[in-house]
Amino acid sequence: MHFDLIDLRLFLNVLESGNITAGAARSHLSLASASARIRGLETSLNIPLLERGRRGVTPTPAGKALAQHARLILQQVERMQFDLADYAKGFKGQVRLLCNSSTLSEHLPELLADFLVSHPHIDIDVEEQPSLRIIHALRNGTADIGIISDAVDASDLQTRPFRADPLSLIMPLDHSLALEEHLHFNQALDYEFVGLSVNSALALHLEAQALHVGKRLRIRVRAEGFDAAIRMVSHGAGLSIVPQAAVQRWQGPHTFKSVPLSDAWADRQLLLCAVDFAALPGYAAVLLAALSMKAP
Repeated sequence: MHFDLIDLRLFLNVLESGNITAGAARSHLSLASASARIRGLETSLNIPLLERGRRGVTPTPAGKALAQHARLILQQVERMQFDLADYAKGFKGQVRLLCNSSTLSEHLPELLADFLVSHPHIDIDVEEQPSLRIIHALRNGTADIGIISDAVDASDLQTRPFRADPLSLIMPLDHSLALEEHLHFNQALDYEFVGLSVNSALALHLEAQALHVGKRLRIRVRAEGFDAAIRMVSHGAGLSIVPQAAVQRWQGPHTFKSVPLSDAWADRQLLLCAVDFAALPGYAAVLLAALSMKAP
């Protein structure tokens, strides 16, 4: 059997991406080189590792077994690199962090920037995902750390508090709901909304909550980010739902009304989570410690 760490990381990137082209790009390899390496792995093992179809690739049972071992091997290598970092300054570790919309926009930018300045030998692969997908990725070993809403069941993972993250309904000052001091999500669903990006984790969550009460969000336009949503609402384009942290951070004119949503699911707490905090690779454990520090 002949393979190297590049082969193993490539194989995991292909599985996470769902196709060889995207996996090659994430591995900084050409498509031809990546395809040759995958074929080499299969030839060396004398067994197919991927089922190839029109919509991408999926692992065979042997491929799933290889992926599990590859993750363990790469984690051990990262631990070794961390332990030897003082002696081998050229090594860099990478932590894969998944989080929801408001975490990425409101709570992480300064934290991650300060961490990267203080830890030049650690890179962070951060990606926005809905909380349920984050949990699935952690269970399958495709992420090191997640930051999720406490609205989802993470009882089989280890968790610790990160930040409070309640949601608010924002509206133009002359809107018919602007006189209300307490509002439920259902009360707003008869009106038109400024939605968030279609791939936003919060947008997906809100659409699911609307379907749960038998309605749909009436989206007039989608905004790229919370600041853009606040600006559109301020000019009368409709209602929107954003984290209270985004409202508190807003430095423009307050030509809109903000009302905290009274629904239990909207009074969110964000949680740091992992399969086993004690088993995290050294680089990930350092990031976890930085994220666990009490908010100012």
